[in-house]
Amino acid sequence: MAAVSGAARGGTIEVRGLTKRFGRIAAVNDLSFTVQPGRITGFLGPNGAGKTTTLRIVLDLVNATSGTASIGGRRYRDIPDPARAVGAVLEATNFHPSRRAYAHLRMMTIAAGIPAARIGEVLELVGLTADARRKVGGYSLGMRQRLQLAGALLGDPGVLILDEPSNGLDPQGIAWLRDFLRHLAREGRTILVSSHLLAEMAQTVDDVVIVSQGQLRVQGPLSALTARAHSAMRVRTPEPDRLAALAHRAGLVPRPLVPGTVLVDGATPEILGPLLAANQVVVYEVVQVSQDLESVFLSLTTSMSDSPAARLQAQGPAVPPAQGPWGPTTPPQPQLPPQPQWAPPAGPPAPPPPPAGPPPAGPPAQSPEQPQR
Repeated sequence: MAAVSGAARGGTIEVRGLTKRFGRIAAVNDLSFTVQPGRITGFLGPNGAGKTTTLRIVLDLVNATSGTASIGGRRYRDIPDPARAVGAVLEATNFHPSRRAYAHLRMMTIAAGIPAARIGEVLELVGLTADARRKVGGYSLGMRQRLQLAGALLGDPGVLILDEPSNGLDPQGIAWLRDFLRHLAREGRTILVSSHLLAEMAQTVDDVVIVSQGQLRVQGPLSALTARAHSAMRVRTPEPDRLAALAHRAGLVPRPLVPGTVLVDGATPEILGPLLAANQVVVYEVVQVSQDLESVFLSLTTSMSDSPAARLQAQGPAVPPAQGPWGPTTPPQPQLPPQPQWAPPAGPPAPPPPPAGPPPAGPPAQSPEQPQR
């Protein structure tokens, strides 16, 4: 990879109370977050979450209904020589199909007052040197994404704002983009990357800002979001009620799935195994069920309406907001199925009945070990 010339430390991107309405539709609703220099921040959310609208407001392409968005303490329109301060990739369709890649970049350098020598440098950075004289109409979507990135880098900016930059890239291109963005962040640049694919961004970003229906769901380091992923144990037993009482007593959360099957949230084999053995609970099957990052993402971005009250009503009783690097936002609580639920027992569970005869001479029979999933 060619060396990137030294850029000034990127400025902090700050969004405060941002709201944008299109008629009666609130595309962005009281959104606030911060993007720090030297880190890659993933701006994540499902399609229609308000990500692109927010980025356009940050770049002064759309006027906000209320709230502010600044880069390095200034609105984009107030930044002197903005091409040297902020680079942006919003879409890969604003090329004239008959114009060659070099000519496209040359027009951008003339408009921004950037030396033409920079064109060759950025084309090498994005791997398009051999295709510089080809017409853009013959480019694949992935090549157009690279050309867009080359244009954003012409001014050697300290801030990069990229909207779905991996769209159209093959696996090799995605891996290249990941390494390239990390290289730029190590130079102290501020990088904000929007995407609706958490599994892909999880390998790239340092921090995340997750939005849904125009509202902030959570913000903080990716490692903190990862820590929210939890495991559960699925148990098939002829004693589901007794198992549920024991799980409640141990501080776990049992949930009925189908008759005779219990999902114990927060349990691990090391926790649940001794509990079952000590209380002689008969089990037919025990399987560990791990929740991956994508499942956490879906739980954070799936809601029934824009109304916080409706979301709380759909999700059950409110819980105190979590504090720490994530701020006061908490993820939606798991929705329990509309089956009869187990409540915590009023008192300690009844002891198991004594065995009818003397203990067996050998170890008790055990269910076949089930593979972990």
